[in-house]
Amino acid sequence: MGRYQFADGERKVLEGLPQPLAIYQFIDKRVSTLILSNGFCEVFGYEDRKQAYFDMDNDMYRDTHPDDVARIAEAAVRFATQGDRYDVVYRTKDHRSDGYRIIHAKGEHRYTEEGVRLAYVSYTDEGSFTGERGDLRGSDLTLSLTEALREESFVRHSTYDYLTGLPSMTHFFELAEAGRRAIEERGGEPVMLYLDLSGMQVFNTQNGYGAGDKLIREFANLLKATFSHDSCCRISGDHFAVCTEEAGLDEVLQRFFDECAQINAGNSLPVRVGVFPRKMGDGSVSEACDGAKLACDALRTQFASSYGYYDSAMREDAERRLHILANIDNAIDQGWIKVLYQPIVRGLNGHVCNEESLSRWVDPRYGVISPDDFIPVLEEAGTIYKLDLYVLDQTLRKMRLQQQAGLYVVPSSINLSRADFTACDIVGEIAERVDASGFSRDMIAIEVTESILGSDFEFMNEQVKRLRALGFPVWLDDFGSGYSSMDVLQSVEFDLIKFDMSFMRRLSEGDSAKTVLAELVKMATSLGVDTLCEGVETEEQKRFLQEVGCSKLQGFLFCRPVSFAEIRERYDRGIQIGFENPEESEYYDTIGRLNLYDLAVMANEEDALRKYFDVLPMGVIEVGENTIEYARSNQSYRDFLKRFYGFDIGNPMPGYAGNPFDSDSPFVHVVRQCCRERGRIFFDETMADGSTVHAFIRYMRSNPVTGKTAIVVVVLSVSEAGEGATYAGVVRALATDYFKIYYVDLASEGFIEYSLNTEGEELAVQRHGERFFEAARADAPSRIYADDIDSFFADFSLQGVRRELGEHGVWTIAYRRADDPTRRVGVKVVRLNADSEQVVIGIRNLFDGE
Repeated sequence: MGRYQFADGERKVLEGLPQPLAIYQFIDKRVSTLILSNGFCEVFGYEDRKQAYFDMDNDMYRDTHPDDVARIAEAAVRFATQGDRYDVVYRTKDHRSDGYRIIHAKGEHRYTEEGVRLAYVSYTDEGSFTGERGDLRGSDLTLSLTEALREESFVRHSTYDYLTGLPSMTHFFELAEAGRRAIEERGGEPVMLYLDLSGMQVFNTQNGYGAGDKLIREFANLLKATFSHDSCCRISGDHFAVCTEEAGLDEVLQRFFDECAQINAGNSLPVRVGVFPRKMGDGSVSEACDGAKLACDALRTQFASSYGYYDSAMREDAERRLHILANIDNAIDQGWIKVLYQPIVRGLNGHVCNEESLSRWVDPRYGVISPDDFIPVLEEAGTIYKLDLYVLDQTLRKMRLQQQAGLYVVPSSINLSRADFTACDIVGEIAERVDASGFSRDMIAIEVTESILGSDFEFMNEQVKRLRALGFPVWLDDFGSGYSSMDVLQSVEFDLIKFDMSFMRRLSEGDSAKTVLAELVKMATSLGVDTLCEGVETEEQKRFLQEVGCSKLQGFLFCRPVSFAEIRERYDRGIQIGFENPEESEYYDTIGRLNLYDLAVMANEEDALRKYFDVLPMGVIEVGENTIEYARSNQSYRDFLKRFYGFDIGNPMPGYAGNPFDSDSPFVHVVRQCCRERGRIFFDETMADGSTVHAFIRYMRSNPVTGKTAIVVVVLSVSEAGEGATYAGVVRALATDYFKIYYVDLASEGFIEYSLNTEGEELAVQRHGERFFEAARADAPSRIYADDIDSFFADFSLQGVRRELGEHGVWTIAYRRADDPTRRVGVKVVRLNADSEQVVIGIRNLFDGE
């Protein structure tokens, strides 16, 4: 049936009527607007009649109250299809104010001489909607109509969606079938769209369900404005479908995405759109909708508005997804899911210090199903908790078997999904199962990704805090995979950061990639967080990670994920890596985290060391009763030994024995002294060419099992022959006059305090700290006579010291001792170098006359 055409004269008369009148024709299950009178345009606020015709054809209920849309749309369908009389009362926006007006619409069918049935609908403005129950404003008729509207608004019908006023799914399929034929008849190609708002659940959690409903309505209004009212429907929740024409679809969708970002005052969500193939195939509209949904589902990893077309592989993927969901319980019960364990190796000693528990699905129908295929399916369905708790149970079982076999048991990590925390009390489940196993909670580490933290930050942060409070270490997994943010590290406390394997792939790209990773490791270490890098495949990568202080390594260089049976087999064959003795773990944690590639701690430009090295030479030495061995070193330290001593420690590094230093050398003497005193020592070594190496060593930790002591050695600078006194020489010279010396960096206010040793011969490190002048003020009551404190600190401040040194090059001040006011103490401040911010402060007793 074609569209009825009124004669020009008749159209002019009807459009000029002052009474609100509309004439419609029902064609192919759609309403087509033929006539709108002047009175209609006035009541509904239209100054542009063309806009009125467009809205009536494409978004008839645009200004209708949301609670009334479904009811009057249902009545309109019955009027058009069953011949019922049309008599409805509803609310429409008042174009003169912010409220609503009550409209009474009555319709009847009339037939033209040609036998075409038309719908004549007249409209009466009954006044303003009075709002809340009990509001007595308005006429008796208005009040009666208002009450009737309230009662009718609770009634929902099946033909139209109650929230959006869009056609229901069943009605939409009828409309889409007719629309499809109409598009094909005019030579176009119909397509089916399936739309999904991304992140609606989180939106509702953060903003409330009322705000979510408002967003749904505004999204539906945008759909109607873009594709027309009868071309789209709300399938369920935040899922919608549209039947439209393919021509110009790319431009239409891009414009739709732009406008979607602006709805709801910008508080919107991205939308994924699946497009069923051109011509919608030979199947039904419902089959086309299913295909569009598959195309939409394929975009589930997209976090921005996007669209994609259906292809046949999606159907196979959908079948596999359904198989996974239907068989997760069977896979667990029948043992189709295998739990494997990939070792995590301590970079320092090469032993296994942790293991990561990983799952593999070996299916009787599909063979090996990749975790990348089955884990997202289970996450989306909210059943991933079944898998993750099964992995935990198997891990605890394996740890018991390992213990019974007489092997060291190291902590294991398991991965959790965001869906775990919403599907059940996953934290409580883990705690209960671990406690029942008899193992301590710190034997199970929990890995979470930064991406799942971002999905609901406050909630997930509380879960991390809860896990750590219960004694479970929490690791940040996949740091650097594309989601990572420094804000997360500032806001959430982790025990370990796991760097994504992409860092390993980028190391070969140049020095910038190495610098980035080195700085990230340094940052983590400064936060007190352990570090692990996955994807290690070469010795070069391993050596670099050892240098930068990444304490734990994981990758195929060491071992692929293996079953416990394979672990036992490797032990039986003598090819195992070997588990670390847990009693030594804290020792290796300490010396393994030290960053030997600290690019921030560099020599000054004028220092002679810059002639040879860009990074301070640094190494870690393990000292036994009769042995001294290199545990770690950076490349600068190895180059330093080779250049100045002709000794190549190589990699792996040999023991100290046999190198140019013998057991009676000054260096060995200082090393032994550092081990005894467990402090810090500056020392100098004169080379054969007359130059002097200025170095520093510090005690780190002692191994409770072997008794060895770890110390760190740092080469601070190299002075050419004749350049003057050495650091250690200055300290020894000062020790003859001063009983206490402070080394202070005025730029950072970091300091080291030296005091005479018990023999009174040499200065030894007593303490080191930050905020020197605050520390001095705190020490004052026990050292400075009370009446002298205020006057002393009036001058002794950061600004005062800088001022005096700038004017005079040296500064002295005196005070009376707190324990004996008759005795006076002198303080002398000098710079280490003329332009240096590093100063030495000496304190000595003053004698009479001084």
